[in-house]
Amino acid sequence: MPSPFGDILQHEIETTGAAFLKKRRPPEEIRDQLDLAYRTDGLSVYVVELRPSYSPPHKIEEEPVAKTTFVKSKGVWKVYWMRGDLKWHAYPEMPEVKSIGEFFELVDADELHCFFG
Repeated sequence: MPSPFGDILQHEIETTGAAFLKKRRPPEEIRDQLDLAYRTDGLSVYVVELRPSYSPPHKIEEEPVAKTTFVKSKGVWKVYWMRGDLKWHAYPEMPEVKSIGEFFELVDADELHCFFG
């Protein structure tokens, strides 16, 4: 199935996403207890924390960290963070970025402590 982003943008997501994970993932020895990943869904990219479920413990739970959605008509990425109300809100510092690389850089820096607390 073709990517909704197109081949070039999909490649950019994979490249910048891999670089982000290489920098931000926890040490290998604890990844069975806490890990980091990104997922795509439609025109959105999510950064998620992976943790074992309390019940059943072999199931892996995904906790959302950050979200960006590509707006094709404007050629921008809208940036969101999840507040305590469990709803996505526009990131106050920079609600839009021009590239997926900027999104991953923004999440990595987390200057407002919105993504990783």
